[in-house]
Amino acid sequence: MATSGAGGTPGGIGQFLVGFALAVAGGWLLSNQVVVATGYWMLWGYNGFGLSLIPFMIGTALLFFDGNSRLGWLIMIASVVIIIVGVLVNLNIYFRGTSLFNTLMMLGMLAGGIGLIARSLKTLPADKAPGPGRSDA
Repeated sequence: MATSGAGGTPGGIGQFLVGFALAVAGGWLLSNQVVVATGYWMLWGYNGFGLSLIPFMIGTALLFFDGNSRLGWLIMIASVVIIIVGVLVNLNIYFRGTSLFNTLMMLGMLAGGIGLIARSLKTLPADKAPGPGRSDA
């Protein structure tokens, strides 16, 4: 009886662990080269963040008046979504300068690790599956 490995498939746990280590290392090195900065919420040349707080205040007031107000909940949820999307949209993401070799190593580790993880989850054919009594001589 063959033992189950990664994803319930026979064998592949070693490939999975090596792939996971490669993917994590490549992803960490890649994300370490990224700089994230914020921008300003601009609306017709003015800071627009304050305008996104108006629906939030209206929704809060409606919910304090009546906690079961569907309109209050709708406005509150919509305003929170607007604020979160506004923060994400106004992020400036830059890739810090590095050598081509380092970039290729980071991307290669990430892609190779993902490939090994996917390969370890694939079911092996019966003639290649590890098992008792099988000799590779």
